[in-house]
Amino acid sequence: MPHVLLIEDDASVRDGMELVLRRHGYGVDTAATGELALALLDGPAGGRVELAVLDLMLPGMDGFEVCRRIRARTAALPIIMLTARGDDHDVVTGLEAGADDYVVKPVTAPVLEARIRAALRRAEPSARRGPDADLAGLVIDRAGLTVTKNGIPVPLPPTELRLLLELSAAPGRVLSREQLLESVWDHTFLGDSRLVDAAVGRLRAKLEDVPAKPRYVQTVRGFGYRFGPL
Repeated sequence: MPHVLLIEDDASVRDGMELVLRRHGYGVDTAATGELALALLDGPAGGRVELAVLDLMLPGMDGFEVCRRIRARTAALPIIMLTARGDDHDVVTGLEAGADDYVVKPVTAPVLEARIRAALRRAEPSARRGPDADLAGLVIDRAGLTVTKNGIPVPLPPTELRLLLELSAAPGRVLSREQLLESVWDHTFLGDSRLVDAAVGRLRAKLEDVPAKPRYVQTVRGFGYRFGPL
């Protein structure tokens, strides 16, 4: 049974979402503040948490800082952030902090459950098609699902790893944001390209010597992204 940590300060919203998730077969831990959530993750119960659903507007430590601190602790935990407005600044800031996806409140049960299922699928070990890649010191082991740069391991959250595997499956091939949303995020509906752009930005920050002048994950203006130089 997948286990979710729900971080939400509004008791009525928290109780309603917990009920929905339990009805769909999830185990649920809840926290009303970021401080309580981080304490839970650092304690014995933290080992069972497989995904976090994180409200951005929390009392005390806000959701952006909670997201950063979770990412500093682990690259492996998928994070879906909740935002009340869908405000561009909030969404971009949350994604840059390390969130994998976001939903706007109020969110329906089917949408939330679908996003959780998709995030958990991205976290499952599964090698993507294509050969291993070795480009200018960056080594991608597709069977072992590991990435090293100049011999140093580069830990990547599941979404960023899947994005890198998808792009590197055929070096030089250009993939549109829409293709990446479908293949990496499982968003077969009209998705938000900000998810792709933010994940690319986080990936570049970890892989590139100069993120503003990327060698590995390159932008093809007006089309999308490709891996490596042509």
